[in-house]
Amino acid sequence: MMGLNPRQMKRLMRQMGIKMEELDGVEEVVIRLENREIVLKEPTVTVMVVQGEKTYQIIPGSEEVREVLKIPEEDVQLVMEQAGVDRETALKALEETKGDIAEAILKLSGE
Repeated sequence: MMGLNPRQMKRLMRQMGIKMEELDGVEEVVIRLENREIVLKEPTVTVMVVQGEKTYQIIPGSEEVREVLKIPEEDVQLVMEQAGVDRETALKALEETKGDIAEAILKLSGE
């Protein structure tokens, strides 16, 4: 396919039923994994439709990896009951103590 100019390439893709479109205004793309998130900032996102199937091509401007702490609901409930606080306060304390239940309860009981 070398030697084709962009106009010829577009015509050939149209004949093959391939549609491409760039998404405008994309600020970030987040890929969520079990214990972390990959945040792609200011990406260029192209959507290609081939035989009814969509494929997204993402070219990031920059990348950031965030660790994600998953706190089980049972832990939140336990801290709420033991420290006598609401859900939001219990969750915040667990996040601050990186999920350590005993430390979260002690922290809230001492406040």
